[in-house]
Amino acid sequence: MHGTATPATRKKRGRRTFWLKQLHTWHWMSSAISLIGLLLFAITGFTLNHAAEIEASPEIVEHSARLPAELLPQLAPARVPDGARQPLPADVATWLETELPLSIHGNAEWSADEAYLALPRPGGDGWVAIDRTTGEITAERTSRGWIAYLNDLHKGRNAGTVWRWFIDVFVFACVIFSLTGLVLLQLHAKNRRSTWPLVAAGLAIPAAIAIFFIH
Repeated sequence: MHGTATPATRKKRGRRTFWLKQLHTWHWMSSAISLIGLLLFAITGFTLNHAAEIEASPEIVEHSARLPAELLPQLAPARVPDGARQPLPADVATWLETELPLSIHGNAEWSADEAYLALPRPGGDGWVAIDRTTGEITAERTSRGWIAYLNDLHKGRNAGTVWRWFIDVFVFACVIFSLTGLVLLQLHAKNRRSTWPLVAAGLAIPAAIAIFFIH
């Protein structure tokens, strides 16, 4: 009968409707997951691209203290040999975090005279040195500001394992977002003639810049 869809046609339409719903679901879910990350990486991409023009004045704060006498034996050569690379004793690390505005982590460098611990972090730096004989402590904390902090997060610099996991999840969400968007473009391209010229331009423009202007 004229105008009545055949079973094959209805099946095809049903399949198309199913996949459209699936693609839209994955597209909006991945966009929701990656939205804040995309904003962060887009903004810090700009600030990194203009890093030389954005001045920052590092703020350096120095600290000094003395390790309690009861903790000093934990730094003795008999406990930690010269040339070792290992964390500070737990009690010493806990005392330092209580007395100084530092987060103690990582392996210290042990010499005959001192234990030196570098404390790099996003947007800044730091270190602490402990005299193994007297217990004298010298520490320094450097902050380069919020822009430097966000720039370092963009690069994953000194941001730790959990942030690296976040970047991996974020990348996966962006790939899903992009691929589902590409398939949705293909499905709607018949009614939007500018679709593929715009996609082609998105590829051709950066490719041309890379080929002709980057040396």
